[in-house]
Amino acid sequence: MSTFSSSPAADEAVGSARSRVHPVWVLLGGITVVFHLGLIFYGLTPALVSRPIHMALALPWILIFAARTPFERRSGWLLTGLGIAACGYIAFNEEALSQQYGFIDTHLQMAIGVFLIGLALEAARRAIGWPLPLVAVAALLYAVFGAHIPGQFGHPGLPMQSLVGTLTIAEGGLWGSLTGVSVGVVAIFVIFGAVLNAGEAGQGFMNMANAFAGRLTGGAAKVSVISSALMGSISGSASANVASTGAITIPTMVRLGYPRALAGGVEAVASSGGQIMPPLMGAGAFVMVELTGTPYTQIMAAAMLPAILYFATVWVGINAYATRHDLRPMAESDRPSGKEVLITSLFFAVPFAILLERIFLGGYTPQYAASLAIFAGMLLLFFDVTLSFSLRGFASRMADALITAGRQVSLIGAIIICASLVIGVLSMTGLGVKITSGILSLSNEMLWPALLLTALACLVLGMEVPTTAAYVICVSVAGPALIALGLEPLLAHLFVFWFALLSTITPPVCGGVFIAAGMVGENWLKVAMKAMALGIGLYIIPLAMVANPDIIRLAFDPVAAVFDMVKIAIGLGGISYGVIARRAWWLRVLLVVAGALVIFAV
Repeated sequence: MSTFSSSPAADEAVGSARSRVHPVWVLLGGITVVFHLGLIFYGLTPALVSRPIHMALALPWILIFAARTPFERRSGWLLTGLGIAACGYIAFNEEALSQQYGFIDTHLQMAIGVFLIGLALEAARRAIGWPLPLVAVAALLYAVFGAHIPGQFGHPGLPMQSLVGTLTIAEGGLWGSLTGVSVGVVAIFVIFGAVLNAGEAGQGFMNMANAFAGRLTGGAAKVSVISSALMGSISGSASANVASTGAITIPTMVRLGYPRALAGGVEAVASSGGQIMPPLMGAGAFVMVELTGTPYTQIMAAAMLPAILYFATVWVGINAYATRHDLRPMAESDRPSGKEVLITSLFFAVPFAILLERIFLGGYTPQYAASLAIFAGMLLLFFDVTLSFSLRGFASRMADALITAGRQVSLIGAIIICASLVIGVLSMTGLGVKITSGILSLSNEMLWPALLLTALACLVLGMEVPTTAAYVICVSVAGPALIALGLEPLLAHLFVFWFALLSTITPPVCGGVFIAAGMVGENWLKVAMKAMALGIGLYIIPLAMVANPDIIRLAFDPVAAVFDMVKIAIGLGGISYGVIARRAWWLRVLLVVAGALVIFAV
């Protein structure tokens, strides 16, 4: 998930669960939305109140709504009830617990703490499968038994009262700063995306992409690139993006005679780019704010040009494939009229305009600006694509938005809360510092070997856990090493985040590819090969950012940033044509070598 995506089994469970939608879930979604929006407006709320409530609201969606078997549903009710009680204990006793400084002093608190840790692991397991909980369990075992490990990778030992207390009754584990990001910022933007998707914004994205690119060579594929970039910028999920835009773009490409593997590959690689496209970046932008201390607007500016390069490279790759296949434009009858484009574009243009104006001109926080944009989006739910006002349509669309928001806020909440356990243990035991030292030693304190080691770690971990969780864990252990070797902090974080995304199109675990292959009815490995060729920028651009660091300084030195972008674009264009286009082999090799020299040597 990619960040917001889950395992295929979980996706199937969600699909079956949605067919049993009950007003209770609409009500719970409404409570979730009101609570998180309310945090923006009704003043400062203590962390040990807002964050446990955030977890309590997530539990029914993870443990009951998405239950796959009768046993999971029955146990889900029990775990949800106990979990809400345990979270309530933390919230209601916040003032007293804050005076204990993370040290448990009663048997009841110990039982609640151990239960909350186990519940966080189980919620993450049900949400996204075993890998992330197993990483967290390994971290917890290290915290408990690490004192018995000889040498530098051992630690002095932690009393159980201190270990469990820091993780559960203080702000050092479950209720740490990452969970705060999930509560106060990520949830707001997830709600924003749910409201837009419940209305006609998705159709607006598709219509605008059709009008802009439908008449070009490879038009259907280019429509997929543009619409997926726009949809992904608010959904943050490769899998959700493939399922939504792919339902339209993939059949269109197949109907126009595109090879099935290419149609699936185009959609998979285009949809994966949503997680690197501002403003949302699959929640990565907001986690980056917390971990780097960099303002959100600067992170958006830093991420913008590399993201544009990524989609531009996919665009060039489509042109290269046009030398091998007859990639026809879309038929005139399949393209929307100018009036239709204008009307449907309003459904995303108005909320986005409010969001960006309030951030950049109004000077408000991203979450406050997003809240205002949410209210605008809700008003637009009264209207359909013909601008007809309908109370019944509003009720239906709002119900869909509330259920989607509740489910997605809970999913990413479960991921971040579980990842927070790992970060808490790394901090308490000093393991992160020791791993950093190991990376420095293995790389012989040279930057490029350290970058390659980090990239490999990101790829491996990204195959097993969602992008945001892989990024958080990798940057916690490898980020300090890269910074110590001279990389500026924001560049180090962007490098790690990009490579954590590789697994969406890279075998053997490539969620976006699997979904696209299923939709197009083609062998997944053939789809993956096309996706990797089209998405070659995903492998090269992070390294190019290190070699040309001015590209992320758009906010401070736009001339140098644009110069670096153009240079990298020329090199990527040569590499993409060399890999894909049907030309003499020596010319293809020459294009790849020349492209690499332009990026890394000029």
